[in-house]
Amino acid sequence: MATIDERVARLVDWMREMGSEARARGGVFGISGGVDSALVLALSKRAWPDSSLGLVLPCHSQPEDAEDAFYLLDLFQCPHEVVDLTETYDTLVKVLPSLDMPELKLARANLKVRLRMATWYHFANLLSYIVVGTGNRDEVYVGYCTKYGDAGVDIMPLAGLTKGEVREMARHLGVPGRIVDKAPTAGLWKGQTDEGEMGLLYKDIDAYLLGREVPQEVAEKIESRHRASEHKRRTPPFPVLG
Repeated sequence: MATIDERVARLVDWMREMGSEARARGGVFGISGGVDSALVLALSKRAWPDSSLGLVLPCHSQPEDAEDAFYLLDLFQCPHEVVDLTETYDTLVKVLPSLDMPELKLARANLKVRLRMATWYHFANLLSYIVVGTGNRDEVYVGYCTKYGDAGVDIMPLAGLTKGEVREMARHLGVPGRIVDKAPTAGLWKGQTDEGEMGLLYKDIDAYLLGREVPQEVAEKIESRHRASEHKRRTPPFPVLG
């Protein structure tokens, strides 16, 4: 079994290869202050020491998330840009009809994520960088992502790592414990957490993906989310005409 240093080296090499294939000079990524983006930051700085850019994109966000993001950027000595998307988001909310629908909260949360995606690609275009996503294996499998939002990236280096493996690798690369162990959240609304929104614990998804025993109802819920989110893992279908 590969050591953690060997896995890090493979990921870094892969990131460089993907960048080269895309003729990109470096990598750009969002920094939320959480462990996933912290690990992407640490890996990107190894892949592109002089051409990595972290983006802090608050949008009605919690101040402590930005504080953690800036702390990580300073810790890994990574250049960054700050773009406050709050006013842009508010303007869109004013002009988009709400229709008084039950899914309004989710639709508006996804709007925030899609604004972030558009901003990542703006900087990627400016700099000839590749957009590096932060989704991990658990999130990819159950579809915990926004289509054309945080799933709208060029590469996903963490997609082969469970949440537990992300935490282990992040800690190994020097991410502080308070970041590694904080409750995962996308910062979409006050009090929002990943596990609360999914209705699943990362430790249970980890166990299931690694072939360990989990309660039947947990396994069924994981598979149900996997089936329902299959469209998120595919490119748009198109007809083949004779």
